[in-house]
Amino acid sequence: MAALNIGFIGLGLIGGSIARALRKFHPDYTLMASAHSRATLEEALGQGVIQEACREFDPKFSECDYIFLCAPVQTNLTYLSFLREIIKPGCVITDVGSVKGEIHREVEKLGLTGNFIGGHPMAGSEKTGFQNSTDYLLENAYYVVTPAEDVPLSRVSGYVELVSSLGAIPVVLTPEEHDYIVAAVSHLPHIAASCLVGALAKLDTPEERMKLLAAGGFRDITRIASSSPVMWEQICLSNREQISKVLDEYIRLLFQAKYLVEKGDGPGLNQLFSSAKNYRDSLSDATSGPTAREFVLYCDIYDEAGGIATITTLLAMNGINIKNIGILHNREFEDGVLRIEFYDTEACQKALRILNDRNYTVHRRD
Repeated sequence: MAALNIGFIGLGLIGGSIARALRKFHPDYTLMASAHSRATLEEALGQGVIQEACREFDPKFSECDYIFLCAPVQTNLTYLSFLREIIKPGCVITDVGSVKGEIHREVEKLGLTGNFIGGHPMAGSEKTGFQNSTDYLLENAYYVVTPAEDVPLSRVSGYVELVSSLGAIPVVLTPEEHDYIVAAVSHLPHIAASCLVGALAKLDTPEERMKLLAAGGFRDITRIASSSPVMWEQICLSNREQISKVLDEYIRLLFQAKYLVEKGDGPGLNQLFSSAKNYRDSLSDATSGPTAREFVLYCDIYDEAGGIATITTLLAMNGINIKNIGILHNREFEDGVLRIEFYDTEACQKALRILNDRNYTVHRRD
């Protein structure tokens, strides 16, 4: 792949991680960026991640072969009119937002359908900012690609090749497919978790006994309710139609569950739980259920020969048995690349100490 000029508008966790990965795998590329904070640009320049700091709406972006929109969703939309006037004919504009329909509609309205390829790297966490970005965040993570209707196949192929070169796993979808899927697997769970927490808050006793006795299962399935309210407000407003559609089915199932409980329908309840268990158990990281006690660490590693073997050997030499191990391909709002499950809390805590002593970055979900 020939040396490219690549621009970034926004240089937070995702934008910064893409830039770092490009610098790692393509050191001959020229990277330029604008950001809300001048301190962010100074940090990126000082670390050699980018070569040039740009102003907002900087004409320098006209030199770019690719431009990544990595600001908040609504902010990304405001740059499209400016970019339409300055980009060179073969430039690809892309974004990293978790909702695709809205930006594709704006692209169509502005006549940019020959230059826009939507992107959504399925990686990240509740942490934000360039200071938390890494050059391995995208490794083995799914990266959804949503080309606009008039983009030449050669540009789509080039973009997919670029994504693959960063260690990510590209998945090509239409914007409608993407938004429907993430409404179900990402947006609905956040709404459900928030509503479940809200229900507990309203139902709790004056002494807050429910909060006191809330077990690990409740904490596990409501953990994502702690994510940024501002971010999730924007996501829900940007994907209203698809979220409403999946909420209809979820609410229908809640009414069904209420009816089965009220009628004392044992076989019906058993079928409800069995169907859910069978589907949940078919997921690649399924354990014995959401309320099962898990002893899990999440470890950041580079995708390099022997990386996983080094960790497993290290733990084995210290007498620690591993129950399950695997790479997370969908890491939105998750910490770590490698998921390691143990049989008990003692083994988990011992592994945490050993890996930390060897300077691995390890996360434990409490």
